[in-house]
Amino acid sequence: MRLDPPQTNRVLSRARTLRAVGAVVCAVVASAMMTGCGTDSDSVSASATSEAAKVVPHQASTSPSPSPSASPAKLSKEQQKRKDVLDATKITFDKAAKAAVGAVSGSKLVDLELGGLDDDNASGSPSPSGSASPTKSPSPTGSPSPSGSPSPTGSANDPEWVAEVAEKDGTAHTVRIDAVTGKVLDTTADDNQDADDKSRLADMIGKATQTPEQAAKVATAKQKGWVTSIGLEENDDNVLVWKVDVVDSSWNQTDFEIDAAKGTIIAEVTEKSDGN
Repeated sequence: MRLDPPQTNRVLSRARTLRAVGAVVCAVVASAMMTGCGTDSDSVSASATSEAAKVVPHQASTSPSPSPSASPAKLSKEQQKRKDVLDATKITFDKAAKAAVGAVSGSKLVDLELGGLDDDNASGSPSPSGSASPTKSPSPTGSPSPSGSPSPTGSANDPEWVAEVAEKDGTAHTVRIDAVTGKVLDTTADDNQDADDKSRLADMIGKATQTPEQAAKVATAKQKGWVTSIGLEENDDNVLVWKVDVVDSSWNQTDFEIDAAKGTIIAEVTEKSDGN
């Protein structure tokens, strides 16, 4: 007589397989949905794993593509030029000032400018109407600098500091300094001065009780940034001032007038660029 295998054994075997498949399915789904799932203590067979792979659909990647970085604000031509020159400049105003007075024994700083910031002025041409220039502009009265020192030269690739220093008797010298290395490139005495020029310049440096470094500190305390120009002159009211140009981190320029005797801010004007 043929005996059929007990139905109970087939049912139990099928139940084990389904539980094993269910455990694998839950494990895969849990990794994607962070949800819990019950497990069974029975081991998962190779055939059950294969069955689970057929049941679980392929998971598409949900990682978002990287978003493009925000484009920087458009810079005006003047702003871009300042950025290029200042990025290349390694010698700060105070170090250049120290090198300049060191080049002429017993001298004091009268004017210091970072060249290459305005190509028009570097070539002797006036600035375009309405544009602010980081280099030293003529005094409000239209009179030239005390000794008529030359405009600074240099470029974004080869920036220079151009200084005017004066001896105690008013004799002026032009000193060119490499703005990358700090090396003094050239020192030239001003041959165009007459006795009145020397007397006037000696009088100015004698009355300026505030040093250029002190004036620069006052300006940068009000507007943080790079000092790109400083010069001793008289303003419209015949007040002896240090004119200080400061370029901020947005590449805008603020022009200050600092009382050369009191160290107070008399005037300040900030250029606002429209990005053209």
